[in-house]
Amino acid sequence: MAAKVMMPKFGQTMTEGTVVSWLKKPGDPVAKGEVILKIETDKSEMDVESEEAGVLLRIDVPEGHLVPCGTTLAWIGQKGEAL
Repeated sequence: MAAKVMMPKFGQTMTEGTVVSWLKKPGDPVAKGEVILKIETDKSEMDVESEEAGVLLRIDVPEGHLVPCGTTLAWIGQKGEAL
C-alpha cells in the first residue's frame, strides 16, 4: 500500500511550508531516511527524509507552492502500484 509524504510540522509554531525543491522525480527509487525534498518555513530551509522505502509514485505539490502542515505532498510505494 502506498504511503503519503506529508508536509511536516517542525516545531509548535509552524503552520505551513513551501516546497523549495524535489530531489527525486516520479519513478525514482527512494530509501528510508533518504532526503527527497527541501522545504522552507518562516524561519529556515529544511530537508525532508522519506519515512518509507520504495518508488516515488507521484508528486502532488510542485516546487514553489506554500501548503499547510499535514498536506499530502507525494506518494511512495511499489513500482506500478495504483493510487
